[in-house]
Amino acid sequence: MAKQNTSDLLENLKSLNAPQLRRLLIEQLTKQKLGLYWESDAIERDAALNADVVLPRLIPDASHTPTGTNHHRNLIIEGDNFDSLRLLRATHAGKIRVIYIDPPYNTGNKDWVYNDKFVGANDRWRHSQWLEFLYQRLTLARDLLTSDGVILVSINDENRSRLELLMDEVFPRRRAGSLVWRTKDTGNDLSQRFSHVHEHVLVYANAGFKFNGRATSKHKFRNPDKDSRGDWSPQPLTANKTLVERPNTYYPIQNPETGYWYPCDPDSTWRFASEKEIRKRLDNEEVAIQAALGGLRSDTIEQLIEKKLIYFPPCSSSEVMQFDTKQDLLNAISNGKGPTLPKKKTPLLREDLPDLDFWVGKPIAAGRPSRKELWTSKPESERLAPLGSWIAGMNEQVDALEEDEDDEPVVLRSARGGVATDEVKNILGSKAFPYPKPISLIKGLLAQATTPGDIVLDFFAGSGTTGQAVLELNAEDGGQRRFILCSSTEATTKEPAKNLCRDVCAERLRRVMIGYRDKPGYSVAQGGEFAYLQLDKIEAADIAFDGKAQHAVSLLCMREAAIAPISVEDAEIHLIAKGGDWLAVLCAQIEPETVDALAALPSAYGVTRLAVYCPRPKALAGLLTDRGVDANTYSITDALLEGQVSNNTKAVDIVPEGASA
Repeated sequence: MAKQNTSDLLENLKSLNAPQLRRLLIEQLTKQKLGLYWESDAIERDAALNADVVLPRLIPDASHTPTGTNHHRNLIIEGDNFDSLRLLRATHAGKIRVIYIDPPYNTGNKDWVYNDKFVGANDRWRHSQWLEFLYQRLTLARDLLTSDGVILVSINDENRSRLELLMDEVFPRRRAGSLVWRTKDTGNDLSQRFSHVHEHVLVYANAGFKFNGRATSKHKFRNPDKDSRGDWSPQPLTANKTLVERPNTYYPIQNPETGYWYPCDPDSTWRFASEKEIRKRLDNEEVAIQAALGGLRSDTIEQLIEKKLIYFPPCSSSEVMQFDTKQDLLNAISNGKGPTLPKKKTPLLREDLPDLDFWVGKPIAAGRPSRKELWTSKPESERLAPLGSWIAGMNEQVDALEEDEDDEPVVLRSARGGVATDEVKNILGSKAFPYPKPISLIKGLLAQATTPGDIVLDFFAGSGTTGQAVLELNAEDGGQRRFILCSSTEATTKEPAKNLCRDVCAERLRRVMIGYRDKPGYSVAQGGEFAYLQLDKIEAADIAFDGKAQHAVSLLCMREAAIAPISVEDAEIHLIAKGGDWLAVLCAQIEPETVDALAALPSAYGVTRLAVYCPRPKALAGLLTDRGVDANTYSITDALLEGQVSNNTKAVDIVPEGASA
């Protein structure tokens, strides 16, 4: 019996015979797992999934190339973003530090296209198509991230749960958390008296990623005890674990200089282990004790006291409690007169606590000890306040998280969603794009997620807000961030000439770079340039015939130098990239004069080795060897296939061993 797709089986369920029904049941019982499941076998798969090769074609007239520009660092790619991601996987794998996307929200209002059709609320497979659509793209995007890279994804509340499970599937064990953004002041759905005014930004990051946080100042570091090591800040000694949860860190602490004792809070035990308690628990078995101490990740409380890193607050003799008999102690506890926490006034000793006899006759001090964090114990670059998960309004009062508090999280601030429509209109003169994100939101996220030399990718670029955010950040801190924006034309049969990528995204970035309008705050030229690329899809078997030199020049520049050329006009030799002692070039034809020109390149560029892409690499290698030129030669066809069609790909690495690009 020929193998049938699940979709075919579902359509003909009544006519299935016993073996077919058994197979369908087995499939359904065995392939489902805990987590997200969608009917990927029952829907028409994304038409963008194919086995052809995607090649970039530079469009100089649509690019922005100011006078004096040597190459394009920023890229705008027109086309289906699945194809754009396939191209980028072949050119930028492991090079993208930050990805931000604002994908379609699957609202049912025909706000996105799947297989050339708008998906509406009544589509039977609406959610499955949306998940499949994003799954294929996120899987490609995952391979683009650096080892410390991060992806930030905007989503509405309705689809957050589905997308989060999908992200868990694509980025396992990489969930960092989420941020909450208030998009508007009032909701418009009052049927349930429930106001939908928030969206979310999901954060999934590789192991090496950290948000930038905010540098803390020294004003909270003081030196009340005249410590010779300088200023310090008091840090809590307790953890959020109870006596029941962590009995091994429930013990008394003594100030060795005064002899005063401090009880442990049974509801919040000490943060550090005690060597004395370890010895007691292990019955003084020295081998086991040393093994336990060796497994600790921090000093014991005894070591901290010996290093004078525990601060015992001043305590006068009148504040000291002492109970001569156990009955005196029990009476004090019963009458609420026993030791308490200074601020909360909750009791530190209770009748049901272990070792209550220990406290009979002991001088018990008021106050609580703390750990000293010396200002000199960390480099200033590591003394940072973290990013909080709340994105507040521009003028919103956030009493609990004031931004000038060094020990509180950084609070991002963003304008409401409606402001973004006016931002686009101020630049382009019309309401050119529905539901854009405000520049303050994306700029705030990138300010926390990027460093000055990062590449930022947005493969649902829309109106180009991410690109503008990158430009404005660079203008503020002198950074060299670069953007890659992927956008489709959104042309339809009714609007065949529509080109969102060229006329909205690219045009917006062009105007931002050169300055626009005459309104305050909108006329500053941010500077910059970008290459505008279109995509050509060619069958792998036809690459040798249909792949052009201009395809190879653009692709190799993207792959080897993360740039795009200024032009791809016919030339004997195209410069691709230059390293410390090597030069990579492409020559479309091997003629005697071309070989002579290649042989002259090492001395002209001050290098010792060449990497040459050409139609006949073996023949050219011999010709250059005869001229005494140290060169590696590669096939242009192989280079065009690399990273896209694995069966036809040969390993190509133009960077000589031991060199760096």
